[in-house]
Parts: sequence; structure tokens; C-alpha cells
Amino acid sequence: MKTTRIASPNTNSLSPNSISLTDFPAKSSVMTPPLLTCALLLAHALFPLTAATSNAAYPPPYGIDQPCTSAAEVYGGGRIIDISHRYHPDLPAWESPDGIGRFLWLTRSMKNGSVANFSEMKLSAHTGTHVDAPGHVFDHYFDAGFDAASLDLDVLNGDALVVDVPRDTNITAEVMKSLNIPKGVRRVLFRTLNTDRGLMYKKAFDTSYVGFMNDGAQWLVDNTDIKLVGVDYLSVATFDDLLSCHLIFLEGREIIPVEGLKLDGVEPGIYSVHCLPLRLVGAEGSPVRCILIKP
Repeated sequence: MKTTRIASPNTNSLSPNSISLTDFPAKSSVMTPPLLTCALLLAHALFPLTAATSNAAYPPPYGIDQPCTSAAEVYGGGRIIDISHRYHPDLPAWESPDGIGRFLWLTRSMKNGSVANFSEMKLSAHTGTHVDAPGHVFDHYFDAGFDAASLDLDVLNGDALVVDVPRDTNITAEVMKSLNIPKGVRRVLFRTLNTDRGLMYKKAFDTSYVGFMNDGAQWLVDNTDIKLVGVDYLSVATFDDLLSCHLIFLEGREIIPVEGLKLDGVEPGIYSVHCLPLRLVGAEGSPVRCILIKP
């Protein structure tokens, strides 16, 4: 088959980066609409793979020839850090030895003749990285509608401090004093031994995780301005102080616990945190996507 090469009068060769509307001849200095349309169609025909091989939503190396097989951890050249855990069957679940198990079903499949793939999921509102609403442990708050949809997004988004907790202890009043968190700090993410042990990567629930004890929670409420309390396992409270500690945090309806954060490799310091729960009306918790942005 004989092919005809179309060359630009202004360049020796054509490339997606060099083509411009001025490369096409015109009878006047302003291109007429029909000619402009032809020029754009010609450019699209010459370079059909330019847009198909990359997409802003799936940054390189992912494209049509290289499937996306795992979630990224950082974006924007390392400036944006995803601190949410991926949802998969082996993600640990509360008091379960087997993780969350199967939670996602493809109810309609293109392979079976459907025009689109369509999935359904079923999981606890307190699965993986998630938030607790006041109705989680106060039934009158639950009845009054203090649910995941009512949580204050101003608390869940803004400047945050990541701190390293001493590795040989739960978070007690003494530990809180030793961290010297300044007044005025409203959001703190506590990185503990849980991260070092990789507990969120082990499907069997582990009752020995590090969390707040009652005196640590009460000291935070009484002596700091912290409203977002982020921790790196499934509960903000130790297993032994589970209910009483939650009551301390949630009674005033001002503090939002964010549980199950992924703080691997996150250095202590100041970041901008952004956590967005689903607007689940009537739910006492919600999965949440959380990111940190470096200043």
C-alpha cells in the first residue's frame, strides 16, 4: 500500500509536541472555522495514541498497555501522601481472625454480556481507615442524628501534626505530657508501635495494639485544643479501656477519632491533612480517604 506523508511547512518533522495551528496554511491570518475543524481532525488522526496511552487520573507508568495493579502511596512527586489503607479481603477486622473477607461482588459483568461492570460491596462502617461519630457509643446521640454525615469537615481538614509516640507504652497522661504538643494544635496523628509491627497488614485482629488509655484521653480533652485524634490501628482506645476511652473522646461531640491510619514512612512534623468520610445518614462511622500534603 502506498502511503502519503503530510509534512508541516514550518517543521522538518511532525510530533505531538510540535504541531500547532500555525503549521497549517491559511489564506488569511485568521483561520476560518471550517479550516480550523479540518486542522484539529487532522491532528487527531495523525496522533491517535497520544491521549490513549496516558491519563491524568492514572499517572505513568499506567496506560492502556500497562494495567494498574496496585494503588500508589504518594502523588505529586512525593508531596501528597495517601495515609489510607487499601480495602482487600485480608484487611484486619475487629475481633476477627480472618480479616474482613470477601466484601466486593461483581453483580454485572461485561464478560457476561452486560454493557458495563457493576460491583456491590458490604462491609462494616468501621472497616479499615475510618472515623467514629458520637452515635458510636452514645445511643441518645445516635437517635438525635449525630452520625457520619454530620461530622465537621473543618475538623477533618487543615494543618496537622504527626508525632512519634514512645514505643514502650500506651498513650497515657504521662506520654501526652512528654509529647509537648503546643496549645492551638487542633489535629494530631499519633504514630505508634502499631506501625512498626505492621498490624494493619496482618489479617488476624491483635488485642495487644497500642492506643489511648483513659488517663491519656482525659488529659488530651482537659489540656489541649486537639479535635482530630488520628491513630494507626482499628481503635483509638486500648482494648482494656475500649468503651470508657471512647466515651471520654466522644461525649463532648467535638473530637473526631480517625482510626486505622497508614503512617508508614511518614516523618514527624507539620502537614495539611484531608479526611473525607462518606455522607452516610444514620451511620455511626464511615470509611474515610485521608491524605497528607507536605508544606
